[in-house]
Amino acid sequence: MFPITKRNNLLIYTIMNNARRKQISDLISKIEDLKSELETIKDEEQEYIDNVPENLQGSERFQNAEEAISELENAEANFEDLISNLENIS
Repeated sequence: MFPITKRNNLLIYTIMNNARRKQISDLISKIEDLKSELETIKDEEQEYIDNVPENLQGSERFQNAEEAISELENAEANFEDLISNLENIS
């Protein structure tokens, strides 16, 4: 039988050795770096939107930028979920 730990009110079998835990920890760091880059891109796109003149706010480029921000926010949430899932198993 595997050792059991309790995390977030869930019983988790501790079956991972230290080497695999380290690999997952390294992956988490890389994903956090990618998430940070993604946030920078999203912030730059938001800055563009914030500075678009009012008469161009209905333009196709403006609408595309709004859609891009929405998709970037979804991707950011996916990174957060991925990080959380990896933390739960390491």
